[in-house]
Amino acid sequence: MTARTAGAARLRRERGAAARFGPWAARLGWRHAVMWLVAAFALFPVLFVLSAALNPLGTLSSAELWPTGASLANAHDLFRNTPFTTWYANSLFFALVNAAVTVLLSALAAYAFSRMRFRGRRVGLVGLLVIQMFPQFLAIVALYLMFSGIGEYYPEIGFDTRWGLLLVYLGGALSINTWLMKGFFDTVPKELDESAQIDGATHAQVFFRIMLPLVTPVLAIVALLVFISTINEFLLASVFLRDTDAKTLGLGLYQLVASQRNANFGMFAVGAVLLSLPTLAVFWFLQRFIAEGLTSGAVKG
Repeated sequence: MTARTAGAARLRRERGAAARFGPWAARLGWRHAVMWLVAAFALFPVLFVLSAALNPLGTLSSAELWPTGASLANAHDLFRNTPFTTWYANSLFFALVNAAVTVLLSALAAYAFSRMRFRGRRVGLVGLLVIQMFPQFLAIVALYLMFSGIGEYYPEIGFDTRWGLLLVYLGGALSINTWLMKGFFDTVPKELDESAQIDGATHAQVFFRIMLPLVTPVLAIVALLVFISTINEFLLASVFLRDTDAKTLGLGLYQLVASQRNANFGMFAVGAVLLSLPTLAVFWFLQRFIAEGLTSGAVKG
């Protein structure tokens, strides 16, 4: 009798759980299913690249999701047979310097457009917006001809030099980032500027001591976007950097698989994994500033 009662109670619990699962599946279950499908779709390329990096055979034809006999042989070959550290240093140099200078120049321009009224202000804003409508590769021919002449007189900023390509990158610093920062500057009350100027502060003091701490989130966002776009940039770098030691990591990795796509795929995968690490590090570092800017930048009315 006791066993029969226990069995009946267990059956009632199972029926109750099934009855509750039906409405949950109809209301929320499909969302969980879609979430798992999207997560699998996003993680599959990452797992495939990690698997290819650890695959000791190191070829595209032998790549599989779960490699057998995983080892670091591909990483050893990459460091031994290529100037990987030079490529890596070049990529970090361009990404870090371009992100820092672009944030500074864009912030200065955004502050001027937001807080000052001068002739040509509207034309300048519209001009920055219109320029973004044209693809970047349209200017490659003009830039190539320009730096061909500049390199003859100033070899330090010509082809196959860091400073030459950096100048090309900085030529687009005042881009859509200025519009993004200007919109953020517009949300800061002008009364802060006026009160500081009454106390004797100059425009530079207002900009560096008052405005920049309040707009930390947008500075971090722009820095992250510029860093990612620069470290992954390939088109301009392929035109201006032709010497092997002057290449960025993207160009160097492309050189590995351009003629022997199957043979060097393992080393290419290792380089791709290592190239993603600075982006993750910069994101984790700037995430703290975004959170601090949203809290400490609040203005009490």
